[in-house]
Amino acid sequence: MLGTTKTFDMQLMRYMNLFSGVARVSAKHCFIYNNTVVFVVPGAFVQRAIGKDNANLKRLSEIVGKRIRVLAEPFGMKDLTHFVSVLVSPIIFEKLDVSENEAKEKEAVITTGGREAKAMLIGRGRARETELKSILDQYFGIKHLRIM
Repeated sequence: MLGTTKTFDMQLMRYMNLFSGVARVSAKHCFIYNNTVVFVVPGAFVQRAIGKDNANLKRLSEIVGKRIRVLAEPFGMKDLTHFVSVLVSPIIFEKLDVSENEAKEKEAVITTGGREAKAMLIGRGRARETELKSILDQYFGIKHLRIM
């Protein structure tokens, strides 16, 4: 299980158990981003996990007391842009580029449309940027993140 840290987190385990009970779908991973509990499920089960008229998400949100989001499990770098755009929604960015630095580590550069979107992606005290960097490292092996 993946969280915002690599330690075992009992609260995230509880969220995953609750999710599987309500949505009748097993989540592959669960993490917190921007005070939202994010569940990662196989792509074929996203609609089932959300439920008719978002019923499952509404019920989970009431129980947990936080916003809930469901994402399709990414399969490699081809899913990176879609994964990040759904994760940070409603913030819209222009493009996301990945390159390797001198140390052969992957670096992502997110180009935003303006200062407001950039500020929202970075967050107060760089909190959202740190969370996003951790998520990108866990799912895509991206060690560095720049937001422009």
